[in-house]
Amino acid sequence: MPPNPTDRPPLTPELEERRRDFQRAGEEARALVEGLSGTQLSWRPAPGAWSIAECLDHLRATAEEILKILDPAIERARTRGTTGEPPFRYGWLGPWFVRASGPRREGERRLSAPRMYRPRSHLPVDRVLPDFLELQDTLTERLYRANGLDLGRVQARSPVTFLLRIPLGQWFSVIAAHQFRHLEQARAVREHPGFPGS
Repeated sequence: MPPNPTDRPPLTPELEERRRDFQRAGEEARALVEGLSGTQLSWRPAPGAWSIAECLDHLRATAEEILKILDPAIERARTRGTTGEPPFRYGWLGPWFVRASGPRREGERRLSAPRMYRPRSHLPVDRVLPDFLELQDTLTERLYRANGLDLGRVQARSPVTFLLRIPLGQWFSVIAAHQFRHLEQARAVREHPGFPGS
């Protein structure tokens, strides 16, 4: 279950914005998926393109891998007392990565997802929406766990490359931006002229 906001101190403005992002992502996914058949969820607009189900499963896989590096970073910061008050200071790399993770701009080159982030090969389409909604609750829980920490000083390395290390606050923004990127992609699949009627 998602945390009850009345049970905890208010989130800092930045984390509250992410909470609203995760809530909106869940609402958009529900509106996009509910009522669709397994055939519709699995339909691909072209060879090599992703279906609606694969878009959502990619978001699940990506966020779960990122949480594996965020959880220990949050716990270390809590143990060390790395707290802080907004506004938090970020360098250039984090904001750049957030923009790169968000909806693609016209003419932007498409990159292949790393293997760990790819949708499951035997994808249970009946689970993609429940899993995605559960993920939003999990992400919201982590926001509350990170609340009060210095989101600019606490950093975590990318699951893909040790060369990329960005602040905790920016990781939450990356997840949110990435979700909206692929929800947009999934919406384009549903609006495709060849999308099956049932």
